[in-house]
This record gives sequence, C-alpha cells and structure tokens, in this order.
Amino acid sequence: MSQNTLPDIRQTLTLNAPIQKVWDAVATADGISAWFMPNNFQPIEGYEFQLNAGPFGDSPCKVTELDPPNKLSFTWGKDWTLTFELIEQGDKTEFTLIHSGWDADKVTEFGQPHTAIRDNMAGGWNGMQKKLAAYVEGMQ
Repeated sequence: MSQNTLPDIRQTLTLNAPIQKVWDAVATADGISAWFMPNNFQPIEGYEFQLNAGPFGDSPCKVTELDPPNKLSFTWGKDWTLTFELIEQGDKTEFTLIHSGWDADKVTEFGQPHTAIRDNMAGGWNGMQKKLAAYVEGMQ
C-alpha cells in the first residue's frame, strides 16, 4: 500500500425499487449502459470486458467478485476497482457505490493526477446515481 492512498469514493442511496430490479440495472450490460456507459459486460467472475468512455475510448475491466443480487466488483482501467453493494430493504434497495484504488502518487492513463480526478469523479458519481435512481424507479 502506498503511503499516499486516498480514501475511496463511497456513496450510498436508497432506491425506491426492489433489489432484483436494481441488480438488473447494475449487473447487466443493458442496465449499466442505461445509466453509466456502453459496455460488453457479462456477469461472470473473471470475465474481461470494456466500458466505453466516449472520447476517452474503451477502458479494460474485469469482474473480480459476483454475489447476486448483493455485490458486484470489477477492476476499471489500470488502478481502480468499482464495487456495487445492494441491501434489500423490503420493496426498496440500499445501493452503495465504492470507487477504490486512488493514490496521490499515481496518474491516470491520460496523465491526470488521481487527486484531481478523484474530486471530479466524486461529483460525477452523484450525477450517475441520480441517473440510476431515475432508471430503476421509472421502470415499471
């Protein structure tokens, strides 16, 4: 572990949707495309896929943990791990997004320091979570 590890981005929200609906939104290719990025994800541990970050091109990812319908983790790019944790709360779902792998000594593939990107991403995830909420709560 580097001395300069930065805290994970960790954001939790309660979604007004049952856990299976939220799981389908965060652990299927179509679901992830709807609120995050186009991708060729498959829910298979060890599966390698790409997230299409538009102008930044495709980012290599790999599924590292799969525990339906409660947890999905995958590596993203060279340094990061994304984890989606779901907890059933009756007909609602507590959803936590954890974006880890931040290091003040590292730069992204695009040469940007993690410290600068982390703040941007934390804000970006707020927006993504709103999109996810609109997606799962709007689906009938």
